[in-house]
Amino acid sequence: MNQFKTLSGLTLPEIEKLTSLPRFRSGQIYKWIIRGQGDFDKMTDIPNSLRDDLKSRFSIFSCSVDQIFDDAGTKKIVIALNDGLKVEAVLLNDGKKRMTACLSTQAGCPAGCVFCKTGSLGFKRSLECAEIVEQFIFLRTEAGEDAEESGERHIIGNIVVMGMGEPLLNLGQLRRAIAFFTDRQGMNLSLRRITVSTCGIVPALFDIAENGPYIRLALSLVSADENLRVRLMPVTEANPLQKVKEALTLFQRNGGGRVTLEVPLLGGVNTRGEDAKYAAEFAKGLNTVVNIIPWNPVADLEFEGRPLREPEKKETENFIRLLENLGLKVTTRLRKGQRVMGACGQLGSL
Repeated sequence: MNQFKTLSGLTLPEIEKLTSLPRFRSGQIYKWIIRGQGDFDKMTDIPNSLRDDLKSRFSIFSCSVDQIFDDAGTKKIVIALNDGLKVEAVLLNDGKKRMTACLSTQAGCPAGCVFCKTGSLGFKRSLECAEIVEQFIFLRTEAGEDAEESGERHIIGNIVVMGMGEPLLNLGQLRRAIAFFTDRQGMNLSLRRITVSTCGIVPALFDIAENGPYIRLALSLVSADENLRVRLMPVTEANPLQKVKEALTLFQRNGGGRVTLEVPLLGGVNTRGEDAKYAAEFAKGLNTVVNIIPWNPVADLEFEGRPLREPEKKETENFIRLLENLGLKVTTRLRKGQRVMGACGQLGSL
């Protein structure tokens, strides 16, 4: 395990404080890190003596890319952490040169959602800020992005924190990572370009509602039938929907934008008329859009003794129609990365 202090994930003032270097030199190091440079010897505008000193005290990255899988432009990278654990991140391409980075916040996941491969792995640990940030830096390198470009015009224009783990159970490190991504002296991404998906961890939702950051929120609703939801998502037993809605209401009242209600659609499970009605009732009074995600197959996952299955096309179309007839705005998630097990709910399968 690397015993050196890691520089990635630190803001410019933090690098300056840690290295005891002048702002000018710290700024040079900061820019190299943002560009994805992992070798001090290749920081060509820094004197050789200083490079040697930095190598003796610090590491640039704490992780490394272990494997890369490609499915028609959707890339999944497997990242090896210093303690031997592995996490996965995904580069999504919409075919119009607009790319999105899907990042993980934990190794494994404590939520235990029955329809998610990551949830079946159990929980190992939460990631440090550097380990979250490095996923994005590695994906940018994979995308061939010129990291010196400033402003919001990035090849990777969006971040979705929807990978392995429950982000709001790692809120402290997630906040630090978001601060890094949005630092005006660095990557300068807009908060509007960052979406965090959560099962609905009530204390953390209230924390964000009261203190920010006001990123885009996505609630993994699955079903607003509380009884069914708890059976599908054990973590929600301690996070009832009434409290979740109170937190989301406060979030929007304090400046947060529209909330996405994510519904991974499980064939024959949460496609009933009652599920549509419960969803409409939950959404009442909130600014929402429902994102339908037809379940991506994962071998050996079951619900109450029966294998999970993809919803049939007519089943999906009927459920969408029910939601729209109840006045809800509905979108459908594009299904990308299935062949490399990089789609929603599949991470941790390789």
